[in-house]
Amino acid sequence: MLNAEQRAIIKATVPLLESGGEALTTHFYKMMLNEYPQVRPLFNQAHQASGDQPRALANGVLMYARHIDQLEQLGGLVGQIINKHVALQILPEHYPIVGSCLLRAIEEVLGKEIATPEVIAAWGAAYGQLADILIGAEESLYKEKEQAAGGWRGTRAFRLVRREQESSEIVSFYFAPVDGKPVLKAEPGQYIGLQLFIDGAEQRRNYSLSALCDGKQYRISVKREAGGKVSNYLHDELVVGETLQLFPPAGDFTLAASDKPLVLISGGVGITPTLAMLEAALATQRPVHFIHCARNGAVHAFRDWIDGLAERHPQLKRFYCYAEQDADDQADAVGLLSQELLAQWLGRERDVDAYFLGPKGFMAVIKRHLKGLGVPEQQSRYEFFGPAAALE
Repeated sequence: MLNAEQRAIIKATVPLLESGGEALTTHFYKMMLNEYPQVRPLFNQAHQASGDQPRALANGVLMYARHIDQLEQLGGLVGQIINKHVALQILPEHYPIVGSCLLRAIEEVLGKEIATPEVIAAWGAAYGQLADILIGAEESLYKEKEQAAGGWRGTRAFRLVRREQESSEIVSFYFAPVDGKPVLKAEPGQYIGLQLFIDGAEQRRNYSLSALCDGKQYRISVKREAGGKVSNYLHDELVVGETLQLFPPAGDFTLAASDKPLVLISGGVGITPTLAMLEAALATQRPVHFIHCARNGAVHAFRDWIDGLAERHPQLKRFYCYAEQDADDQADAVGLLSQELLAQWLGRERDVDAYFLGPKGFMAVIKRHLKGLGVPEQQSRYEFFGPAAALE
């Protein structure tokens, strides 16, 4: 339990984290992944190389230090962390590894003149407090998923029963359980965890569920990423009939019950979680504006399916914006999605529930557009596919 002196020490380190937090977390990850190879599958190496993971951790540590007296001020950050951990199966035995490496990184990066025994002791107590909170919450979620209808804990064997090419870059994969029993119903917007072994090395990834769960199987839709170890393996090597291990669905970015008009805005492969949201919303008869942005028609996935839904559901209005247009493309607009264009497509609606996903830069622009149009900020929701970051 943190005492008053330790809390004061933690808050006093905020300026250090603001100026050097990323260097500290980069050193931390390098140390931990070199010395503890058993945790490497829990971390996407592409996110390490890009710096996204160290930046996300630095931001999380900074937020924790700022709000050490009022952890409730962290808001949705804790829920996001818990769900990501559950989807990747972070377990209690992983926390001491992280804690010891974090304290060493603080001492080695800041130096012993700053990282005194009192500072290390304070951060040790702070980390212990946070670990206890996360372990307890994650165990509750593991237990809830294990005890729910169709649920399980840990890994469960699934077989690839179908794959479909959705665009020049995106392929859908349909997985059914090998045991033939029902599967846990997932909420629209949730993701599933995959465990794979590629070239003898374990890899774990989260992918959004791109269709409403029918209790029998799951669908994910994966974009081929340049140099992406897992995405290229799925595209090029995973064939119908093969099995792999899945973790139960997780995620707190889900479609909330509401009678307000729904606005779904996606860029690129960010379309995947919006598909399940769209299916669920159309079953309630609420008005839906579905807006998708893509580079061009060749990479635009699920267009025919969306168009078919629009023909059958008059409450659905769909709009497509292509950054570039080929001769055969049919888009509602060409270029980037501007605030003026968004205003035109939304009409007079402003009291809406807006969900948007896509590349970070795209989401930052959409967030500004929605705010500029007067959509209440608490009704504008988004989620990152990779490590969380600030949309500035």
